[in-house]
Amino acid sequence: MKNNKSIIDKLTALWALNESGLGGFLHVFNTPFTGLVVGGISILLISLIAFYAENKWQAILKALLIVLIIKMAVSPYSPFGAYVAVSFQALLGAFLFANFSWKGITLMVLGMVTFLESALQKLLILTIVYGTELWQAINIYGSWVQKKLNFISETSTTSALVTLYLVVYGICGILAGLFIKSLIKIISNKKDTDFYIEPDNMDSDKKPSKVSFKTKVIWVWLITVAVIVLAFTFFGGDLFGWKKGVYIMLRSFLILMLWYLVIGPLLLKLVRKYLNKKESQYKEDITNAMDLFPYFRQIISYTWKETKHLKGYTRFKYFMANSISNCIHFKIPSE
Repeated sequence: MKNNKSIIDKLTALWALNESGLGGFLHVFNTPFTGLVVGGISILLISLIAFYAENKWQAILKALLIVLIIKMAVSPYSPFGAYVAVSFQALLGAFLFANFSWKGITLMVLGMVTFLESALQKLLILTIVYGTELWQAINIYGSWVQKKLNFISETSTTSALVTLYLVVYGICGILAGLFIKSLIKIISNKKDTDFYIEPDNMDSDKKPSKVSFKTKVIWVWLITVAVIVLAFTFFGGDLFGWKKGVYIMLRSFLILMLWYLVIGPLLLKLVRKYLNKKESQYKEDITNAMDLFPYFRQIISYTWKETKHLKGYTRFKYFMANSISNCIHFKIPSE
């Protein structure tokens, strides 16, 4: 039991490190699907916490609070949606593992539902910010392309894209569940491999740049608005035109300002107020978790080099499994 507590504490620290940024390791996967990788690692660690814990519900909820508090401290500019996504993953995982046996189907359901939630959250945000006009613009482009290709379809471009988007996320979630099952099998079969490592850099994680995040938001907004305006201006005909484009630009701008200046800060304030109350309760756990970050970064870097003889998927699979195994079984020099 004591050994399992140590493992769960280290898995919680790994989860917190994943949510607040795994540094150079995650830069390897700096693609449009980074969110899938980060989300996939999160549900992997949640699954492992449940695997080693006797009281799965209590262990996952405690880990969630510690992760959110660290995320608040290390990544203070994380949007409210990020807290929602992490909480949803943890609560769904706690419910599934507390009520169902350890079977592949449970992991596949966890992966599929959490990935679909992430996809639906993005679609909901797009609809709130740009309104139904965004989907109208996509349909206009789709109709224009179909005419050019002499291809007529009764299915709207929007329906096809949204369905494809959700199907891709759903399939990725199922595959993530199967992948997690194979990783847990490897990790659970590995013997304890205690080894000691000295951190070469005890500096805390760099905080993400507030300016950089806002700049990305502005660029995404400008590009999206430009695409919508062009659709209505050049392809929309008399029904729409440039006036519709200006309306969308102003509407989306006002909604973004309302979110970033009023609603978002208010929701984050409520979340932080609640987490600050819990911080004193888990102060020692939080400190211990953050103290592990420099060791974990070195272990991950060491394991990546250790698996260099492997290629492609095999290397990624054993890199993930060995990294987690090394992280949960290593001992700090003072121990």
